[in-house]
Amino acid sequence: MAGAEQALPQTSQTAARIMRGGRVVACPIDDTLLLVIGAGAPVAGQVPAQINDDPATATSASIIGWRLASQSPTATHGFAALLPINDAGRPLTTLRLGQEGSPRRYIFGPRTLAVRESVTVLAELAGAQLAEVLDPLVDAMMQMSTGRRRLAAIVALIQARKGSDGFLEFVGETHEGAIFLRGWARAADPGNARVIVCGENPVVADCGIATFSRQDIPQGGAGFIGLLAASEPLRARDVEGLAYRGRGGWRYASVHEHRLIGGPTETPGHIRSVLLQTHSTPAVLLRMRSAANSFEGRETISTLPVPVRLGVDNIFQANSGAFLISGWLLDPDEHVQSVRLRRGQSEMRLDDRWTRLERSDVTDAFTEEPLFKSMLDQQTHPHGFIVFAGGLGADGVAPLHLELTLKDSRRAFLPLTPARLPPRQAALRQIKSIDPENWGLTEIVDRQIVPFLCASESPSPGIKAILDAGAFNEAPGPPIIVAAGQAEEKELAPFLGLLALDPETRHAPIALVLHSECFRRQAGRIRQLAQFYRLPLRLMSAETDDVYDLLEAGIRALSSETVVLLAGSLLPRRSGWYGRLVSAYEESGGIISPTLAYEDHSVRWAGSWADAQSENSLSGRYAGYPLSAVTGLKLTRIAAASFECCIMPREAFLVAGGFAGSYLGSRQKGQDLGLRLSRSGIESWWLPSVQMLGSDEPFSTGSASAAPLVERIDERLFSARWAPQPQGEGNRIKEASA
Repeated sequence: MAGAEQALPQTSQTAARIMRGGRVVACPIDDTLLLVIGAGAPVAGQVPAQINDDPATATSASIIGWRLASQSPTATHGFAALLPINDAGRPLTTLRLGQEGSPRRYIFGPRTLAVRESVTVLAELAGAQLAEVLDPLVDAMMQMSTGRRRLAAIVALIQARKGSDGFLEFVGETHEGAIFLRGWARAADPGNARVIVCGENPVVADCGIATFSRQDIPQGGAGFIGLLAASEPLRARDVEGLAYRGRGGWRYASVHEHRLIGGPTETPGHIRSVLLQTHSTPAVLLRMRSAANSFEGRETISTLPVPVRLGVDNIFQANSGAFLISGWLLDPDEHVQSVRLRRGQSEMRLDDRWTRLERSDVTDAFTEEPLFKSMLDQQTHPHGFIVFAGGLGADGVAPLHLELTLKDSRRAFLPLTPARLPPRQAALRQIKSIDPENWGLTEIVDRQIVPFLCASESPSPGIKAILDAGAFNEAPGPPIIVAAGQAEEKELAPFLGLLALDPETRHAPIALVLHSECFRRQAGRIRQLAQFYRLPLRLMSAETDDVYDLLEAGIRALSSETVVLLAGSLLPRRSGWYGRLVSAYEESGGIISPTLAYEDHSVRWAGSWADAQSENSLSGRYAGYPLSAVTGLKLTRIAAASFECCIMPREAFLVAGGFAGSYLGSRQKGQDLGLRLSRSGIESWWLPSVQMLGSDEPFSTGSASAAPLVERIDERLFSARWAPQPQGEGNRIKEASA
């Protein structure tokens, strides 16, 4: 008998040993589950089990049994048992099955089997009863947690059935993340099923199946379409087969060698081509219909046969993924149920959060259209909207689009191509299109613009180009960083002349930071002037026109411990200002600012002071006073300095995070940084004996009419960032990034 066994293949030898009874073989499915195959007396169901006669291993085994076709006195029935285990690496010697009074004891084979080997052994023992063994075994494993190794074992068991149950001929993707299947099978039942999507990494998915008749397939088969919804992303090209429970048990349909792969723009058309021929449950057919009507990458709203039209004027995207969208929706008959912003499987409803605007131009444009004729109210035009949207994630592959859903469940789409801009620039562009007298202005600011700016991340400004026009690195003293926007471009020559006339600034290192366009136009001329005056000047270019952003770019580009900041709109009232600032700084440290005055020699800024009664926490003093009233005062401690002109430690600026990029203007931006520095322990001082002349801080909006709106937005931003918190929480910065 032993010689006859040795002449058999390895797996047949194993099966022959099991047939003698008292022996079992083990196959580790994964680290927590063991498949044991054996033969002996009848056994099935949930049975107590123990490994290696160790009470600590006591567990309950799920057993499927069957009558052996070739029986022996000690083995009339075969069995397959699933045993939960805790230590997959321990040696296996014995197995006890049954109650304490009458347990059956088995001896494990000398080695564990791979999954494919165990499937072969099981097939030899079960013979014609293999299907009756496999189906309950797979059912039991599917009721447990299913990792990748366990799913691979389940698929191997299902494939033990000889031959494929059909083929997948088309596998397609949709923009919404679903996978569409089309093929044929003999046992597919219409309805919703839990399936295994086979491939390199098998996954469990829900599959809505609909069937239809086909004449070009083997007798007994039927065409089917399926829509997969998995808990993790699937790609069409990774699908190698489908394991499902159909009529008569678990079946496997492999991918046909000539199968087609469809992209998101092609798949909806394939669904529509066959959908009307199929039958299934109402829920599955509704899912299929929705997938057939999914986004195909093109605009379809204009083809709707109902009086509904939608357009987008502007869509801005900040670096953080926040969107600011403005446009219009014309829906006089109220057909629209919802409007959503979508990208892949992420979505956000817009119509329940947007602010509506009057848009008479939309009414005028559609008055003569046949669908809209006599339906539009010529007195009211609430068609416009502006909305902030965030939280879609940073999926840069899936196309961004608007999804419009009608009350009859039809959908239409509008592809979107957002303009990627810094949030400040995006907000400024948007507010230029808003009438300052608009009745909805407060809601636009509070619900759309301010949340967009708060949710956006603003990268720190950087230098794009550097040109040394003098011996900058050899010059002594802290560098003077001068920020000159396009508004100061025409005054650069006299400004440099004033610096050259002052004996102190003539020898100090000067870093002149310009907007990139101004740099392109003026670099050659400024270099000539610097060389003529023998100024140790370094010229820098930055992609911004905001005075504080220009100053920050200069600060980050230098490496000195101390810097002097100076807005290009200011002029020193007298020479010697640089030396006095440096001397005061060496004596007291911190941040020191001079007095800022108007050209009529009245005070514009003479320190920012803490004011518990003020909404913005800071207030000014002496504004409007003549300069003579404050000139004789001594160096004074204040709550926050002015960054239009000051001397400060560079490291303190960097640790505080620089200027908050979300502000549109300058005043609150400076106060915000001043408060952060103050609360970090950096002292601020006002030096009355030094004065700078200039006008009010520019808003840098490019439009005087937008200035009040900019001020309103910045006030809301400042209040949001510095709103009082419950006791013990302090002032939390609510913006995503400074």
